Amino acid sequence: MIPRLRPRSSDAPLPPAGFFERLVEAGFCGDIEADAATRTVFATDNSIYQVEPSAVLFPRSVEDMKIVGALLAEPLFRGVVVAPRGGGTGTNGQSLTPGVVVDCSRHMNRILEIDPARRIARVQAGVVKDQLNRALKPYSLLFAPELSTSNRATIGGMVSTDACGQGSCLYGKTSNHVLGLRIILTDGTDWWSRPLDATALAESAMRQDRIGEIHRTVDRITRENSDKITETFPNLNRYMTGYNLAHVRRPDGYFDLNAILCGSEGTLAMIAEVELNLLPIPAHAALINIRYGDFNTALEDARGLTALKVASVETVDEKVLGLAKGDIVWDGVARFFPDDLSGPAHGINIAEVLADDKDELERKLSEVTATLDAGTNTRHCGYTIARDHAEVEAIWSMRKRAVGLLGNVEGPVRPVAFVEDTAVPPQYLAAYIREFRALLDDAGLSYGMFGHVDAGVLHVRPALDLTREDHVPLVRSISDAVVALTRKYGGVLWGEHGKGMRSEYVPEFFGDLYPCLQDIKRAFDPENRLNPGKIAAPPNGTLLKIDEVPLRGSTDHVIGNEIRAAFDNAAYCNGNGACFDFNETSPMCPSYKATRDRRFSPKGRAALMREWLHLLAEKGIDPRQVVDRLRWTSPLLRLPLRIFNTLNPMNIDDFSHEVRAAMDTCLACKACAGQCPVKVSVPAFRSKFLELYYGRYLRRLKDPLVASIETTLPWMARFRHVYNLFAGTRWGRMLMRLAGLTALPVLPGLTLTKAISDLDVPAATPELIEGMPPEARKKAVIFVPDAFTAHFAPEVVVAAVMLARKMGLSPFLARTHVNGKALHVHGYLERFERKAARTARYLDRLAETGAPLVGIDPSMTLAYRSEYKESPSTRLKATVLLPQEWLASNLHRLEATPPSSVCSFRLLPHCTEHTNAPASMAHWRGVFEALGIELQVANVGCCGMAGTFGHEARNRATSGHIYAMSWKPAIEAGSKDCVVMATGYSCRSQVKEIDGKAILHPLQVINTLACDFHS
Repeated sequence: MIPRLRPRSSDAPLPPAGFFERLVEAGFCGDIEADAATRTVFATDNSIYQVEPSAVLFPRSVEDMKIVGALLAEPLFRGVVVAPRGGGTGTNGQSLTPGVVVDCSRHMNRILEIDPARRIARVQAGVVKDQLNRALKPYSLLFAPELSTSNRATIGGMVSTDACGQGSCLYGKTSNHVLGLRIILTDGTDWWSRPLDATALAESAMRQDRIGEIHRTVDRITRENSDKITETFPNLNRYMTGYNLAHVRRPDGYFDLNAILCGSEGTLAMIAEVELNLLPIPAHAALINIRYGDFNTALEDARGLTALKVASVETVDEKVLGLAKGDIVWDGVARFFPDDLSGPAHGINIAEVLADDKDELERKLSEVTATLDAGTNTRHCGYTIARDHAEVEAIWSMRKRAVGLLGNVEGPVRPVAFVEDTAVPPQYLAAYIREFRALLDDAGLSYGMFGHVDAGVLHVRPALDLTREDHVPLVRSISDAVVALTRKYGGVLWGEHGKGMRSEYVPEFFGDLYPCLQDIKRAFDPENRLNPGKIAAPPNGTLLKIDEVPLRGSTDHVIGNEIRAAFDNAAYCNGNGACFDFNETSPMCPSYKATRDRRFSPKGRAALMREWLHLLAEKGIDPRQVVDRLRWTSPLLRLPLRIFNTLNPMNIDDFSHEVRAAMDTCLACKACAGQCPVKVSVPAFRSKFLELYYGRYLRRLKDPLVASIETTLPWMARFRHVYNLFAGTRWGRMLMRLAGLTALPVLPGLTLTKAISDLDVPAATPELIEGMPPEARKKAVIFVPDAFTAHFAPEVVVAAVMLARKMGLSPFLARTHVNGKALHVHGYLERFERKAARTARYLDRLAETGAPLVGIDPSMTLAYRSEYKESPSTRLKATVLLPQEWLASNLHRLEATPPSSVCSFRLLPHCTEHTNAPASMAHWRGVFEALGIELQVANVGCCGMAGTFGHEARNRATSGHIYAMSWKPAIEAGSKDCVVMATGYSCRSQVKEIDGKAILHPLQVINTLACDFHS
């Protein structure tokens, strides 16, 4: 049995006694979290490092941040250090600290002002880049710097790393668009940093406070060292980020302290608000997607493309392209990257063309394609052009996901980030990369490459297993070699992702100017309290070194590769943060969107699971063996010990409780399994955890009720009126809430048994179908309804049967069976495997007849492709089709009478279907197109019901909040002339519960429209 697990003793120095109490006394209104779970989740980012903080503060306002700064100045708390944190996706540990993290993303995420006339926006530091651009779109404006992490990167984080990405040659870096920064210093000073003319600079320098000292110091350094600054800072698009002395004195004569602050990685000040310059959105855009047989050729040709004055050029190598082909986005872009006669491309260039009108766009495209067709300066295998806005966005989405896709490989040797953002003058890039590749090839390492070749930046991630003793030293040897290589070609080690733990190389790059950086650090932060060890250290201090910071690999080494592999990529989460997507209409992790709590995200849950496995490994416990022992022991024999463990106050601090709390908020929607680039599947490892956790502790009353729902539904149907008293009356619902359940649907008067009997639909048996004549057997179709649809929405099954007959087919109905998804979700894995094995044998036998099997509900149907396929005991061979997949293969059988009054049809997709069966929406569109109808697929996230989640009383408020984020507006936007449909039973149930509207399944609508089949 799993024992009580105490959290590891943190190496992080705890704040002095009374620090948190003093924060509250001073009026701090934000969240203060120092629990083991929060510290564990904030111990990692998207880097190879792991440093646990002592606490995390989530301020609600600038006043909260000022309180934090003022407290640092109090004598009692002089030993406290803090590090600001944005989206937490840094690749070099910029925000990792053993001190106190200050995170603005949870609460300080408001857009404060948009001035379209002056093209200025003012935002809080926690605003996400795509969030801002969505608000700017109605004004035809945008905040220009583009990032692969734009759907979760905060503006404060972008400022802190001076972030940029694709299109930087056209748009520049974040610092090029910063007009003002509201900063908080370690004495509580609140200051707006804006460019100053000579008079304003003189006034600021005369102040007798820290602001005056800062201006005097930076002014002196830039005046006295102008020649040295010009000599030291490379003439690159990606110039030396952080303490950027080269751009303090602007050509217009202004003194701009923001050049120092942008890229300073929280070492100088905490950023509270940002004032930004905005640009017009380009009216028209197109992408030329050029294929190459060799990646080096793509690199060499990129320079020729840049000379054609395209807006940007992005390059992807064959490894990343191959990973993209297995990703959710590929269906939307595959036609733009066809295989050539010689096979698939081994490198691509994506050239962006922008214009103010269509004629200008076509003219620019013609100029580029004429050069490509002539072949004078390029050696490509072919190209395609994407003009449509949706197509362009889909291709950029594929390119953005490249950074995460590199982690989606099998085994413990995986590409990792530590030398991935070097920048050299573009004219030297191809030669530089040849040497870089030779360096990695000589070390026997595989790698993936992609990047911004127009700016001379290429992202390179060598594949390492940092649990191996022979691989750990390679971090040092490769880093040193790459530093030397970038110096040789006049470049920098950190062209995009900041310095962080690589700060030990700062003195080498800055040379004689490094003492100036130390002076600047001392002026802003005299006591070295802000993110110490990064960029610049006091004369008596030290900079962090890449091999003296704890690595994630040291934790993973203790766990072991076999156990890591057994828990569904939990331990392989690379921290790319795709699950932090702010967009309410994205299906990815609705529980994070609803709570803004990073513990309740796939990344957070994976971190907690990884720590849980580590604690077990330290005790010499293999959880797989514990499962085997549990399954051999009678539940009745385990019951007394589970009762004792649950009631024992000694177990109150069991780390397992913190893990379970995070797992409880998971909707098991499986969006993470489909959308995470690394394919971290929370529902999969959650089920394994719950099985082990409840081997030690008692379950809640609602668990066995929910888990047995499929077997009890037939009995409940027999006593429908009694059940409906509980589900449909006020007093009944109150009693059900005591059991932990709520929002239960009532059973309808129509039963599937009666309806099918009236329709004379035979039950599917292998013998019956195999006994049919061959021609008749070809027209057989077997519907496999799940228990929920069969009992609560039998009209959908009836519609499917009637539609099949209109199509000239012979419908059969699978007998009552247990799908087992509810068992799996709640961690009853032994029972799931027994039930699923029985169902798999039945379905396989039906499939042997050659008749297609068609499910109804997407979540239950897709369980046959995931939970069943992953279970060692089921070995399901049969494929159970989604309705649209079946219909798509029978389009020739569909005819329809065009609707006379309805003008539009809108489909709200189920989140599991949308993310785990990427072609499903295209299939639905194709089906409706065959009926002469243009189908609108609504852009919505999760409905919040997610099977059993929304029926649990403890989750109801969260469930309703998730629904309100995207489904409620979509439902309310429907008009009387719009037929709104939803494929998921739980989705339709949620709509009825909250908005009181009964929406249809697409099968019901198609059956109404379809004409009888005529052969």
